[in-house]
Amino acid sequence: MQEIRAKKCMVVAPHPDDETLGCGGTLLKHKASGDKIHWLIVTGIDKEAGYSAERISARSQEIKTVSAMYGFDSLVNLNLPTTKLDILPMQQLVEMIGDAILKIRPEILYVPFPGDIHTDHKVVFQAVAACSKWFRFKSIKRILAYETLSETDFAISPDINAFTPNVFVDISEFLQEKLQIMQTYKSEMGLFPFPRSEEAIVALMQIRGAAAGCEAAEAFMLLKEII
Repeated sequence: MQEIRAKKCMVVAPHPDDETLGCGGTLLKHKASGDKIHWLIVTGIDKEAGYSAERISARSQEIKTVSAMYGFDSLVNLNLPTTKLDILPMQQLVEMIGDAILKIRPEILYVPFPGDIHTDHKVVFQAVAACSKWFRFKSIKRILAYETLSETDFAISPDINAFTPNVFVDISEFLQEKLQIMQTYKSEMGLFPFPRSEEAIVALMQIRGAAAGCEAAEAFMLLKEII
């Protein structure tokens, strides 16, 4: 009998909350199935960027709380300067993300969509793409791009193809838990019609669910798969 082995999944989040907006329900589903889930946060906040000690402490606590709610098997925080990834040497970012991937050896990677309006998202995607060569990162078998409310939906560049999902994950039984986790990021949430509002999140999950024949779904673009 063939041994059933749990998968290792890693979500690469340019900022804390991207993991929940983009694939929170999917991560919870992985965990419930016995898979290992890992969280790589690329940026952080500090006093030099104008954040108060209270805000920095609150963000640190948010990350700890969210990590516990998901039950992440590991958390790596690169703490690079938020909104400034585009001025850092790309090689530095590739090496840091690459080191994390080699340490965890995930089979499935969830990454931001390259067409997102936020420069941090674009740069993170480029760095992860450089870490997708099979002969250097042999564990990776599947790479999926997730959509992020307030970033993917605001992309207007005619030079970049729009987010066109081809993979849908039924998260109907995990939607409320996803919303509960998102509420941990109090400073990132707002009142509807703000994109990062509970109503907007639910609406998007329902639209994706309608495309997949379920009550709520998260949508992805499959970028690479090795079978």
